[in-house]
Amino acid sequence: MSFPVKHITTTIKRSARDVYAFASNPANLPQWAAGLSGSTISRSGDEWISESPMGKVKVKFAEKNLFGVMDHDVTLPSGEVNHNPFRVMPNGEQSEIVFTLFHLPRMSASEFEKDAGLVATDLKKLKATLEKTM
Repeated sequence: MSFPVKHITTTIKRSARDVYAFASNPANLPQWAAGLSGSTISRSGDEWISESPMGKVKVKFAEKNLFGVMDHDVTLPSGEVNHNPFRVMPNGEQSEIVFTLFHLPRMSASEFEKDAGLVATDLKKLKATLEKTM
């Protein structure tokens, strides 16, 4: 079984190395990922705990790597774990970021579109945050 997906992407006028260094650091999530973290996030072992709009969630990022992979698992308050593929790729002197959103069976079409809009908003905030620090 597979799920429909939506790839949400944007270009950031920063190097992939800069984007990766910032976006793969969970401590930076409150600066740009409103859908995933509130105003604070704290570390607990290899997981990060955040008060999100969904309630208290655990976030675990992929190990640091040279390929721009920022995949992360989010454990919801219910105990359900969602895997979120997330990448940064060089595009000349800029970067492309791509978040893959799965349309899971428990989501209605309108919930899926709302979630896609929230992710797009977060990526725009990431772009704005990184481009203003140039």
